[in-house]
Amino acid sequence: MLRDRLHRGANRAHQRPFTGASPTCHRLSGQKRHGWLAMSAASDTATVTTLKAAGEGRTVAGKITEPTGKTDKGMIDTQPPRGTRDFFPEDMRLRNWLFGEFAAVSTAFGFEQFDAPVLESEELFVRKAGEEITDQLYNFEDKGQRRVALRPELTPSLARLVLQRGKTLPLPAKWFAIGQCWRYERMTRGRRREHYQWNMDIVGVSGVEAEAELLAAVVMLFERVGLSSRDVGIKVSSRKVLQSVMSQFGVPPESFAKVCVIVDKLDKIGRVKVESELADLGVAPSTIDGVLSAMSLTSLEQLADLLGPNSEAVQDLTRLFQLAEGYGYKEWLVFDPSVVRGLAYYTGVVFEGFDREGKLRAICGGGRYDRLLGAFGGDNAPMAGFGFGDAVIVELLKESGKLPAPPHRVDDVVVPLDASLRPAASGIASRLRRGGRSVDLVLEAKKMKWAFKHAEKLNASRLVLVGASEWERGNVVVKDLAKFEQMEVPADSLV
Repeated sequence: MLRDRLHRGANRAHQRPFTGASPTCHRLSGQKRHGWLAMSAASDTATVTTLKAAGEGRTVAGKITEPTGKTDKGMIDTQPPRGTRDFFPEDMRLRNWLFGEFAAVSTAFGFEQFDAPVLESEELFVRKAGEEITDQLYNFEDKGQRRVALRPELTPSLARLVLQRGKTLPLPAKWFAIGQCWRYERMTRGRRREHYQWNMDIVGVSGVEAEAELLAAVVMLFERVGLSSRDVGIKVSSRKVLQSVMSQFGVPPESFAKVCVIVDKLDKIGRVKVESELADLGVAPSTIDGVLSAMSLTSLEQLADLLGPNSEAVQDLTRLFQLAEGYGYKEWLVFDPSVVRGLAYYTGVVFEGFDREGKLRAICGGGRYDRLLGAFGGDNAPMAGFGFGDAVIVELLKESGKLPAPPHRVDDVVVPLDASLRPAASGIASRLRRGGRSVDLVLEAKKMKWAFKHAEKLNASRLVLVGASEWERGNVVVKDLAKFEQMEVPADSLV
């Protein structure tokens, strides 16, 4: 009975019956196989949307929208808050793919995963160095009159956890996290008010070997998602470069962090504006010229000529490039002393990933921050790490045509062909699931044509049909969608 229905369903769905008369196995001809492939190619048309979206508005289904202000009576505004995103199933497939790549690289380097609350104490992020991040906090007073903030980055949370463990933390510690962050800022392409960030951090290693290892992880991620050194590069410098130059010109140490924050905006606001802000800070014109001239150097040789070969900055960067050559990623690195990073806590080597065409903001950034724990009242420890956002890398992959569209997949679709067979089909689905297979159990009465299309839409490996006469014999019919075969098999042997 099921075999007759199966043939009728196949004829209706594809206008081609299965061939052969064997009660246990049928194989499709090349022509019929083409028909199945054509249907498969026309299946799952879901596109990666929300993660691709960018711009000033809010995002839904991948489009930038603004509320019209007109809603039906009693109808809520279905758009997410401005600067945030919805993740429909097709978007989650892309997000899970990207996060899976983050995690795979981290575990390949022997790192352990951690996380912390999105809601943290405000004092963890409020610093007095003129950083933009302080003004971009989502901060408020909770019902207990405590000042709290949604975390804008993950590094301070990491520092809090390290302080919490204290001397019981085995060193070196290598931790990674993938967490949501919030910043109230002007939105541009690849920049939103909420985003996810991948962090890798090393605690307890004082040499640039830590930075070299972190850079190797960044390069591996780029390679895993299909990017080469022709597509992206990593600008490398050291905060010690700027510190040495400022020392030569007699700038007091207490001004260093504020100067770094201003110089970091050189690419964003231009030299004239940077000169103006440095002058407002009280930096002398000759010092401004000297600082900005040093920021335009293009080689370590020039840096050595300026600071001397025994300079810590020169020695650190020389060693880093030697290690990069050993790792095999030296061609990815570009010496650029104008990279100082906008966060005040960096103390040594700093770096930023960038697209070679210069269309996007920094892809990632990080460096050494040996004095962050001391700023929170603890004992300083050598620390280095980076943050890598989800938005810019997606924009870059989309721009280069390398953004995947991961399909929805299940192993089996189980279809009861009669209401009385639903308990039997439920039992089969449960057993397959306990065995580790992903199973979609059809919960309503559906025609055979629909079942075929549904199985291919879900990229299923098999279609399991529970029919009356076969079930009386203790069997089910299995359609192997990869091999284009169908077989009647004992239900209790199905795995």
